[in-house]
Amino acid sequence: MFMVSFNFFTVLRNLVPRTGELFAKDGTGYSWAAFGKDCIAGIIVGIVALPLAMAFSIAAGGSPAQGLYTAIIAGFFISLLGGSKFQIGGPTGAFVVIIFGVIAKHGMAGLITASVLAGIMLVIMGLSGLGHFIKYIPYPVTTGFTAGIGVLIFSQQVKDFFGLSIAASSPAFFEEWSEYFSAFSTLDPITLGIGCGTLVIIILVRRFYPRIPGAVAGVLVLTVISRVLSLPVETVGSRFGGIPSVLPVPHLPALSWAVVRDVFPDAFTIALLAAIESLLSAVVADGMTGDRHNSNTELVAQGIGNIAAAIFGGIPATGAIARTATNIKAGATSPVAGIMHSLTLVLFILFLAPAASAIPLASLSAVLMVVSWDMSNVPRFIRIIRTAPKSDVSVLITTFILTIVINLTFAVEVGVVLAIFLFLRRMVEVGGIKSANDELITKLAHGDLKNRGTATDKTLYPKDLEVFEITGPFFFGVADMLQNTLRHIAKTPQALILRMREVPAIDSTGIAALESFLIQCRRRKIRLIITEIQGQPKKALEKSGFINDLGTEYLVQTLEEAVQRADKKNDEP
Repeated sequence: MFMVSFNFFTVLRNLVPRTGELFAKDGTGYSWAAFGKDCIAGIIVGIVALPLAMAFSIAAGGSPAQGLYTAIIAGFFISLLGGSKFQIGGPTGAFVVIIFGVIAKHGMAGLITASVLAGIMLVIMGLSGLGHFIKYIPYPVTTGFTAGIGVLIFSQQVKDFFGLSIAASSPAFFEEWSEYFSAFSTLDPITLGIGCGTLVIIILVRRFYPRIPGAVAGVLVLTVISRVLSLPVETVGSRFGGIPSVLPVPHLPALSWAVVRDVFPDAFTIALLAAIESLLSAVVADGMTGDRHNSNTELVAQGIGNIAAAIFGGIPATGAIARTATNIKAGATSPVAGIMHSLTLVLFILFLAPAASAIPLASLSAVLMVVSWDMSNVPRFIRIIRTAPKSDVSVLITTFILTIVINLTFAVEVGVVLAIFLFLRRMVEVGGIKSANDELITKLAHGDLKNRGTATDKTLYPKDLEVFEITGPFFFGVADMLQNTLRHIAKTPQALILRMREVPAIDSTGIAALESFLIQCRRRKIRLIITEIQGQPKKALEKSGFINDLGTEYLVQTLEEAVQRADKKNDEP
């Protein structure tokens, strides 16, 4: 209990937001020059975030205003309280599919409840120190569901990109495409032209002018063209009635047990995705700057940001890798840049909200199609299939297919479980039990062990002594091997030496196996001697009482001592 409390308070003491560094008294505090750089970076990132925040929210089944509210509120708290100097928070593509599913099943009220629950989970993860372990989610799992999300986001944009006349698309992948093919005759050439034009501009800008935000350029140019020519295309204003020019009043959701129970699995998925993507984004930022983020502080900030966004009617948020990278490239020096990004979006709502009404939905769909391609990362996906072990490839493909065919929650659960089983299988494969008699005889022959000098001594070992060595962690797979060891011995030996020099850890199943093995040895009048045991296994066996049952005289430090102990024929096993 003391250790748990100590660890908790240790984590708690380390939960210091990076904004605290702005007030350092050691001469490394904030300067006006740094503030100027952060303002410029924040404005640039705010402009980049503007179309993305609206596009992600629309794709998820929300309104463009909700995406902006999320980028403002969650982005502000994530930067203010986070553990990364450069993290930019807001709506991201990873949440589009899961949000769409939650809204379809439980409505917007259910999504708000799920967001609050996810925020609470993220805070608990950070306070409990789980930030250091989230990063160990298997790479094939994250790659598989990210690629699957990319495919689903692309699929959802087909309707608006082609201007198809479909009342409401099905959330199921195959049914959705069936509807597309049925409605293909309703394709609108002007809408398709707007979408393709946006797509071409984004690709060209990214290729030849990478410093300019391609999404902003594409949306801006095609919005102006459609406005000047008065093209009859669906816009943000025509579908959603524009964007309010004021921030919403905070409102606490009515949490009922029935709704909490229904949305809890989705909330867990949101929390897990937020943790994975935010920490991945922070790691990318560290790699670009040489900085080092605090994982647990970041998770707490992500949780608070999601709770605050939900109170203001927003959607789930996390760290955005592309916007974080843009922030760094724009010259950001501190979390102030992220705060300025939020303030830039506030100014847009206050003074330029009517301009957003003219944005064609086909342009936003083109932006999301590019995002879906980036998320899928086809070259990386193919490289894993070609170079990774078959077990990793199976996890990757399974997670990818389940994300598309079933849903993201189920895909993540199955992917993680598969990865755990594969990990356990590999642990068993690297571990095992091997006979070490030949090695012992060789050492005796070359004088590596103290030899009593008689021929009888040399012939004792292969006939009356068996030596086995456990290699690798002593978990349940190896424990099962140990149970079968005595059955494969042709002749019952006088003593059996069990070497544990290559056992770094043992679990309760391993301890139980040793206890059962000791009982078997005593029934067959075999003296069991354990040697070369390491720290953790020794402490675990002492705590369980096994060493007392074995007898401390049969727990020795070296193989030589074990051989000497085995020679004492008068000892009763």
